[in-house]
Amino acid sequence: MTGNYIFTQRILFEDGEALVIDKPAGLPLDRPRAGGASLEIYLEDLRLGFQRSPQPVHRLDRDTSGCLLLARNPKALKRFSAAFEARQVEKTYIGVVRGVLAENSGTIEMALSKISSAEEGWRMIAAKKGKPAVTHWEKLAEHDGITLVKFMPVTGRTHQIRIHALAGLGHALVGDPVYGKADRRVTRTMLHARSIRVERGDKPEIYAVSRLPHDFAALGFSVPEEAPETEAPVEIPAEPENG
Repeated sequence: MTGNYIFTQRILFEDGEALVIDKPAGLPLDRPRAGGASLEIYLEDLRLGFQRSPQPVHRLDRDTSGCLLLARNPKALKRFSAAFEARQVEKTYIGVVRGVLAENSGTIEMALSKISSAEEGWRMIAAKKGKPAVTHWEKLAEHDGITLVKFMPVTGRTHQIRIHALAGLGHALVGDPVYGKADRRVTRTMLHARSIRVERGDKPEIYAVSRLPHDFAALGFSVPEEAPETEAPVEIPAEPENG
């Protein structure tokens, strides 16, 4: 399967300065140290006739699927990055947490900081002296002790939603191996970048919506009307066993 085949079928928004692609779960943005597939090796295929390969404006974790904004030139990259810094980008995520929530909606304001150790590597924690982080959330559905939640982050800290789910809602995302635990029902952390909106002044806004992947429905949730089920999932080439 070539990169061109994967991503030309998964472009959600396209114009002269921006692309939004529907990133599949399991694909990291950067090439892993042990080798294997990454978005980086497919950027050339996403030129689509333009002089330069597009570059990611923001980050999505390897396990996170959904909307990823790419800039087609350095000027656009600088402008879109500034919009993220100024909190002028509207993003929504859909996640599944291990637990039942007493409230239907709310806002989590919890500063985050990075720690690391030789035994566990690095991770983010809630810390009063950390960087401010704010996430709005809304309960969508629940059953069998798990809950479907819409997250609307105001800030964009590393692992923000994963930590806010654990420390703010009291329940880690299903399948999260760092802040929760692996779950035999899923093969990844259950988080999906549902939509992205970027205002551009006189130009039409960038707006894209990614359909909810099959693995959410496989947990027993009805797919929300605004997020119909996707087609068959994209196959990601396996990493070599011995690096």
